[in-house]
Amino acid sequence: MTPTIPYDQFLKNKVRLAASNGFSIGVDEINPRLKPHNKLMVKWLVENGRAACFANFGLHKTVTQLETVLCTLRELGKAGRLTSGKGLIVCPLGVRAEFINDARDILGWNKLPKFIRCLSEIEDDNDIYLTNYETIRDGKIDPRYFDVVSLDEASILRGFGGSKTFREFMRLFTGDAGPNGNRRGVQCVMYRFVATATPSPNDYIELLAYADFLGVMDVSQAKTRFFKRDSTKADNLTLLESKEEEFWLWVASWALFVTKPSDLTGNPADDEGYILPELDLRWHELTSNHEDTGTEKSGQGLLFRSLALGLQGASKEKRESLPARIKKVLELRLEDLSAHRVIWHDLESERESLEKSIPSIKTVFGNQPLELREQIVSDFSNGLIPEIGGKPSMLGSGTNLQKYCSWAIYMGIGFKFNEFIQSIHRLLRFLQKNQVRVDLIYTEAEREVRRTLERKWKQHNKLVQKMIDIVKKFGLSQAAMAQQLTRKMGIERKEIRTDKFAIFQNDNVPETKNIETNSVGLILTSWPFSNQYEYSPNYADFGHSESNAEFFRQMDYLTPDTFRVLKPGRIYALHVKDRIIPAGITGLGFQTTYPFHIDCIQHMVKHGFAYMGMKTIVTDVVRENNQTYRLGWSEQCKDGSKMGVGMPEYLLLFRKPPTDTSNAYADEPVLKRKPVMVTPEGNLIPYDRDLKFPIKLESGYSIAKWQVDAHGFTRSSGDRLIDPEDLWSLKADEVFKLYKKHSLEEVYNFEHHVRVGELLEQKGKLPPSFMLLQPQSWSDEVWTDITRMLTLNGKQWSKGKEMHLCPMQFDIVKRVITQMSNEGDIVYDPFGGLMTVPYWSILLKRFGMACELNPSYFLDGASHCQAATQQVGIPSLFDLLENRA
Repeated sequence: MTPTIPYDQFLKNKVRLAASNGFSIGVDEINPRLKPHNKLMVKWLVENGRAACFANFGLHKTVTQLETVLCTLRELGKAGRLTSGKGLIVCPLGVRAEFINDARDILGWNKLPKFIRCLSEIEDDNDIYLTNYETIRDGKIDPRYFDVVSLDEASILRGFGGSKTFREFMRLFTGDAGPNGNRRGVQCVMYRFVATATPSPNDYIELLAYADFLGVMDVSQAKTRFFKRDSTKADNLTLLESKEEEFWLWVASWALFVTKPSDLTGNPADDEGYILPELDLRWHELTSNHEDTGTEKSGQGLLFRSLALGLQGASKEKRESLPARIKKVLELRLEDLSAHRVIWHDLESERESLEKSIPSIKTVFGNQPLELREQIVSDFSNGLIPEIGGKPSMLGSGTNLQKYCSWAIYMGIGFKFNEFIQSIHRLLRFLQKNQVRVDLIYTEAEREVRRTLERKWKQHNKLVQKMIDIVKKFGLSQAAMAQQLTRKMGIERKEIRTDKFAIFQNDNVPETKNIETNSVGLILTSWPFSNQYEYSPNYADFGHSESNAEFFRQMDYLTPDTFRVLKPGRIYALHVKDRIIPAGITGLGFQTTYPFHIDCIQHMVKHGFAYMGMKTIVTDVVRENNQTYRLGWSEQCKDGSKMGVGMPEYLLLFRKPPTDTSNAYADEPVLKRKPVMVTPEGNLIPYDRDLKFPIKLESGYSIAKWQVDAHGFTRSSGDRLIDPEDLWSLKADEVFKLYKKHSLEEVYNFEHHVRVGELLEQKGKLPPSFMLLQPQSWSDEVWTDITRMLTLNGKQWSKGKEMHLCPMQFDIVKRVITQMSNEGDIVYDPFGGLMTVPYWSILLKRFGMACELNPSYFLDGASHCQAATQQVGIPSLFDLLENRA
């Protein structure tokens, strides 16, 4: 029961980057023909064992992968851990020739990698093999035969969860998150790598898919740890501001971003020959036909076609503007008919029009024989064909088309940024001798598509630079990255104390140690939800846990002191809710329930508390389904066996044993005054339930109230303090009215007024054209309710804040405090949050005490406690709802 390591060391151990699973090697053990930056890349990959190489175009990822696979095989042999003794590199169509040529011409290998389509083509005297993604997807090769596998241009992982190729690769390669390379006993490839020049840092789900494939962290776990999720749209992830630094350091621990050699070597001289040529980007806008603009879902006709563009609208726009776009392509070609060009297209109709309009062009497409496709790409790469046409989705990854070509024409633009940027860099890459020209044709209806493409491009460059800055700052040292994260340990302690309450901004573990033994009359709290939500960027945050087990290990430092400070015989009331485990974590293909309340009971009993029972609090099943998609009516109609139940909340009651156990009473009993009876003559007599004459009861603890208190089922009105997130679902006029109500009912606090405005300003939510939070007046002569705002979009606003799964309801708090403590008792909440417990403790004539780690929560809670001290009401959830009505 007693932790075996000091608390500060426990917190430091919570800093986790990707584990190294490889072998330590020296640079002198790597092929001397490699450039210095390639040697460092190989060394880092081999030592990690499962990692990604995100090196820029032309930085020789081909030879880096070849040497990484060879060195890993060699180290496995030294360790006596070889099984097949073979390595495999999986590459896109048309790329195998580059691997074979680079192995011969750059690495100087005598045994060149061999391309295979099935395992029977493997030869005893060869170590490294090549194959295409389609071969593995179609079951012709089982990658688990190989000791080491590297994915070149792993575009299949970008289709996380959706494609047959992705599902098959995850089944064959991975499913593991630990050092043994297995999950549930499934054999998989222990040593595996990913190499691509253009991961999309602004497409978070892609990065998470890479991490999952490499066995670094399960996608669902990473979503929970780093992101605010949109319950209305799957995989629409927003990186929590409080987790941004940790997220990118975590990515840098398993993925190596390199834009130029000096990023790794630190020597600018190594960049000679690796400066990208200037890009000549030319946009060509064509006029759209606005005669048939379509309608909105409501039936309202659209004035301009651009408003109708979604994915379907974009395809329709491309089809209808095809003649004009072909005409523009032919016009651009006239500038230099002898030039070598790539003409990119998206639709089959576009390819057919190209072939009719340009008889000399060669195109690649899906129905062609593989050998013919690869021959066309090879001939164009070697200058034998002047013009080639293809889709970015097919030809845009892996191929090197720069030797004889520096001009690309895009017949159209689309929403898929990654395919676009990949295709750009078939030409724009190191060793390109000419300025690269790119012509992009689009219609005026596609202006928003262009803006989206440019925005993603800018964001891509920004986040790639962030990764490069991390490499420059910390080198390739995980220890240095971990040291940076340990600086988040601890917090500046703050205390606000009056004669009615004391609240602390601090880690509750050391703070609870400061509380006097046997001094607290009641502990009422709601624990964080293990590893489901994190409420602050601090590692002391209990929600910042890798697992449920780690959460309870941290609780082992807190619970003994809560037992110590509680008066003998008194109650620890714990408000909890079970949690849903996503299908991606269960591995069962469907969601299950984690009985959090059971583990809570076992934990408390382990630390000496006596379990007294629980109250069940019902919740709204419709709202819950909107958050989890678990109880959907349509899905239950398809298969009722998937049906779970709504997740109630629980109030778990624990008691610290009294000093004297002979009569079971607390050392200081929680006394209830029985009601008195009034006779018809008006006389007060002691309560007697057997009296028959008409009576009435004076105030006191009635039998009726006792029956409700004693029942194991309780209802709640649901009223609670307003989370800041609640306000963001309101329209601006509703925010204005609610603030007005608050301003008029509470004693004015200038600093609080300014602080709220500053927080809104920091998030870009303070309107520049009018005053949202106006000082309100009690005088009818002063008008303060004129506002000119339209709407205010709802988004998370406060750094590090997450809505609690079951915020503490007012009436539950009031009932517990009234029933289980005496006036004048100290009521303590170690997880204070917005200070609901001390707020009501003050109003119910107790002394409120709480601890909170999140500075913003602490400040908001302090204002609530001050309001309670002054007996001033504060707006609650019901005030918000009433205001909306």
